[in-house]
Amino acid sequence: MSLSEILATAVASIGGAPREGQQTMAAEVAKTLRNGGLTLVQAGTGTGKSLGYLIPAFASLREGIDRVVVSTATLALQRQILTKDAPIAAEAVAAHTDVVPRVALLKGWHHYLCLHKLHGGYPDEGDTLFSDAPASQLGEEVLRVREWAKQTETGDRDDLSPGVRDQVWRQVSVQRQECLAQRCPLLEECFASLARTKANEADVVVTNHTLLGIHAAGDTPVLPDFDALIVDEAHDLESRVRSAGALRFSGAIGRTIAGRASREVSGGTLEEAVHALADALEVTPSGRVVRTSAQLSDAAVLLQAACREASEALRARDGDDGGKAQARAAVHDLTTLAHRILGEDLATGADVCWIERGRDESEAPVLQVAPLDVATQIAHGLLQDRAAVLTSATLNLGGSFEAAAASVGAPLVGSWRGIDVGSPFDYAKQGILYVAADVPAPGREGVSDEAFDVFAELVHAAGGRTLALFSSRRGVERAAERLRVSVDTPVLVQGEGQLNELVETFLAQEEASLLGTLSLWQGVDAPGDTCRLVVIDRIPFPRPDDPLIQARNDAVRSRGGNPFMAVSATHAALLLAQGSGRLIRRSSDRGVVAVLDPRLATARYGGFLRASMPGMWPTTTREHALAALRRLGAETEARDH
Repeated sequence: MSLSEILATAVASIGGAPREGQQTMAAEVAKTLRNGGLTLVQAGTGTGKSLGYLIPAFASLREGIDRVVVSTATLALQRQILTKDAPIAAEAVAAHTDVVPRVALLKGWHHYLCLHKLHGGYPDEGDTLFSDAPASQLGEEVLRVREWAKQTETGDRDDLSPGVRDQVWRQVSVQRQECLAQRCPLLEECFASLARTKANEADVVVTNHTLLGIHAAGDTPVLPDFDALIVDEAHDLESRVRSAGALRFSGAIGRTIAGRASREVSGGTLEEAVHALADALEVTPSGRVVRTSAQLSDAAVLLQAACREASEALRARDGDDGGKAQARAAVHDLTTLAHRILGEDLATGADVCWIERGRDESEAPVLQVAPLDVATQIAHGLLQDRAAVLTSATLNLGGSFEAAAASVGAPLVGSWRGIDVGSPFDYAKQGILYVAADVPAPGREGVSDEAFDVFAELVHAAGGRTLALFSSRRGVERAAERLRVSVDTPVLVQGEGQLNELVETFLAQEEASLLGTLSLWQGVDAPGDTCRLVVIDRIPFPRPDDPLIQARNDAVRSRGGNPFMAVSATHAALLLAQGSGRLIRRSSDRGVVAVLDPRLATARYGGFLRASMPGMWPTTTREHALAALRRLGAETEARDH
C-alpha cells in the first residue's frame, strides 16, 4: 500500500480527499525520514499539515525509525494532534501495514500535578499571598484543584478546565530540579514519571518547543532518545528555545527563591546577597547592560559565594525530603544567575543582559539575561545526525527560506532543502490586500488620525466582522476610542477582559470587532463571516531600543551584513505573514486585509514584505476595498433573508 493510498484512506475517514499540497508534503516528509537530512516545508493554511507529516512518520516506523518526536508551539495544535489527527493517521497506517503506532504526550515537570506536594511533602509556598485576586477566589481554585486531583488520570494542568492562576498551580506542582525522582514516596503514582514512562515506550512523542529548548541545552536530557524530529509551527522555534534559555530576576523574585533555600539552611547570607543584587539593579539604568557595573559585579560575586556556602550546608544536612530538594533547586537557580552575570558569555556578547522598569519606568527593575544566538544550540542539540522536518505556513519570507534556515542553524548541519507545497486557497480571488497609501506614515506618536479615520470607515463598511492588529497598547486604545463613536456594532478590546473570553465572544458574535496587540497576530482562527476584515495598523518592525534587537543588529553588522533587512525587516515579514493569514481560513472565506501604513506600498523594502504575505489582489485605492466589503455585506444580508 503506497503512502498516497494511506493518506487517502485517512482523509476519507473525515469526509474529504487529499489536497495536492498535502500529498506533496507527505512525500517530501517520507523522503526526509528515509534519507535523513533537514527539510523546511512551507504549507499554507488549510493544507492539512498534521496528517501530511503524521502519516509518513507512522509509516516510517517499519523502515528503521524507532522513535519520532513531534513538537508544536501552541496548546491548540497539540490537542488537535492528540485527540484528532494522530488517531486518524494511526488507524489508516494500521489498516494497511503491520504498524500500530503508540503515541504519547510529554511536557515539562511543572505542567503535572505533584501528589507528594499536594499531600504536604513540600513546604507551603505562600505565593498566593502576593496575588491581586481575592482570597476567597484563590481558595475556591485551590479546592477545585484538590477535587480534580482525585479524578484526573493525567495530572496535566491543561486538562483542568477552567484553569487556575499560576500562584495556585505553584501550590501543587514542582520544577524539574525540585523533584525527588526515585526518592519520592509516591513515585509509582507520579504523573510526571508516568508520562515519561509512556514516552519511553512510545513510537511517537508529542511535545512542545520549550521542552525542545531545554533538551537542546544538553545539561540533562528531558526527552527519550529519538531518530527523527518534526517541528510544526516552526516559525516560533527560535524564540521559544531562546525563552527556555533566558533568566529573569527582580528583588521580589530573589526574595521568594532565597526564602525557599533559607527554610533549610540557617543564616541570612543568601538573603543579604539577594538584597545586595536588588540594590545594584536599582541604580543600574534601564536598557541593555553591555558592561556590568562594579556594584552589579560585586553583588553577583557575593551571591556566588553565598550560594556555595548554602550548597555546602545542604550537603551536610541529613535526609532528602521535599524541603531540601526545593532549597537545592533555589540555590541552583541563584548560582546560575550569578554565573550568567559574571560569565564570559556576557562579556563576549553570547548572552544579552538588560534592565526593564515597565512601560513608564515606574516599576521595580527586572534583570533579564537571554542567549543571543540559539541557532547553534538548535543545530547541534536537535537537528544534527537525525532526520528533521520543520514546517509552518510562514517559512518562506520575501521569497526565500534563507532567514528561516539561518534562525535554526541549518547551514551548520550540512545540506538542507526548502520546499513550498502551496496553499489550497486562491488568495488572489478570495482576498484583497489594501494598503492605505494616501495617509501619513506612522511617526513617533504612532498612527495618524487620518489612518484611524480610514480604519473606522473600513469597519463600518464591513459591518464589524473585523480583527484589528496593533503594534502597541496605545494604538489599541486610540483605535477603540475612535471606533466606538463611529460604528454601532460591538467593539471588543484586549485588556477589557480575559483574552480567551474575548476571542470566544468575537467568534460567537459575527458583527463584533476585536482589537488587540501581538498576542492576537497568531493563533486566532475565525473562519466564515466572523472575520471579513483584518486591519494592521503599521508595519510591525521591532522596537529599535529592544536590547535583543540591538544585539542582533550589532552581530549582523560585525559580519558585514545589513541589520535592517536581516533583523527588522525579517521580523516584520514574519508577523505580517502571520497577521494577514488570519483572514482566509477556508476555501469559502473572502475579505480584505487592510494595512494602514503607506510604506508597505512605497518603501524600497515593501516588495520584500509583500512577498511574505498571502498573494491577495493588491490595491491602494480605498474605494476598491470599501466596495468589496459592502458587496460582501449585501450578499450575507441577502443570504440570511
